[in-house]
Amino acid sequence: MHADDRSPRLSHRREGERLLMGLAGDWLLSDPARLRIDAIADLLDAPVRTVTVRDEGIGRWDSSLALWLQQLYDLCQSRGLELHVDQLPEGLRRLLQLATAVPPARTAPPHPERGWLAQIGRGVLQILDETYAFVHFIGEATLAALRFIRGKARYRPVDLWLLLQECGPGALPIVTLIALLVGLILAYVGALQLQMFGAQIYVASLVGIGTLREMGAMMTAIIMAGRTGSAYAAQLGTMQVNEEIDAFRTLGLSPMEFLVIPRMLALIVMVPLLTLYADLVGMLGGALAAVTVFDLTLLEYITQTRASLGLSDVIVGLVKAAVFGILIATAGCLQGIRCQRSAQAVGEASTAAVVTAIVAIVVADSLLTILFTRLGV
Repeated sequence: MHADDRSPRLSHRREGERLLMGLAGDWLLSDPARLRIDAIADLLDAPVRTVTVRDEGIGRWDSSLALWLQQLYDLCQSRGLELHVDQLPEGLRRLLQLATAVPPARTAPPHPERGWLAQIGRGVLQILDETYAFVHFIGEATLAALRFIRGKARYRPVDLWLLLQECGPGALPIVTLIALLVGLILAYVGALQLQMFGAQIYVASLVGIGTLREMGAMMTAIIMAGRTGSAYAAQLGTMQVNEEIDAFRTLGLSPMEFLVIPRMLALIVMVPLLTLYADLVGMLGGALAAVTVFDLTLLEYITQTRASLGLSDVIVGLVKAAVFGILIATAGCLQGIRCQRSAQAVGEASTAAVVTAIVAIVVADSLLTILFTRLGV
């Protein structure tokens, strides 16, 4: 045999009732010299009980080797032999496992138990399952984030840039419209009350503080939950349906590093930046209402706004926005990764991502508002 010969090779020997097979060389579909399964069928006629296949120098391989192993598996099954492939490459073993997996039998769903005690029990078990899934997801995401920080995460930087563009500049039109209208509404509601006391000048303070500390971050987060969080759940859920995430695992790529971490980073970075933009547009909307309807000059509005606001108001809004970004990304990616393998499940995952994110945003905003008030920020 020549030293550079990379043709597929198979060696075999018998040890008692065990048949040992060693694979070497390149196993490629385009190679006309690839081995056929019927060429080794006679080896299994000998009195053996187990067949062990191991790596003895496998080079490049593709689906032809996986197909050969599947045919060997079927041959062993038909003759009542045990097949062991523990000493083959991990990706090859995963492909064989997927190819030989037996789908579960379709049976009618069990009749639901009746009674309030059974319903409470099912509810508690469901909560425990969801809590376990959430903690498991957070743990994997944390480990993947640490690998990203150390520069060892495997992902495509171009995907991260595309995600930043999608959830940043792509969301500017809807953020502009909502922030402008919210600022205008705040100015109208506040000015109608303040006008009764001749204090409509303070509408600038109301709009500025309300936008920076609450409405800017809150409205931006709700927009991103409905626009981007649901999109992430649908994308990952569709990949679950198409078994693309299983393919990532088979190829040795972590879905958390390749799919989840770039999406989380994109939202954590872009939500605070969009919040800053929404703050400016919201105050512009308030100024538009105050100047055109309530007889304030633009100079008076700007002067009162500058006198009312401080750096702490901006920081409070940005901290809330960063927390909201984490919550939206976690809800979207978690629901997408946990999605079942059906089109209906993808829709349910998108809906669950939006509902979960909005509830989490409101709860987190309440807690942060109480915390900042207690701290005097």
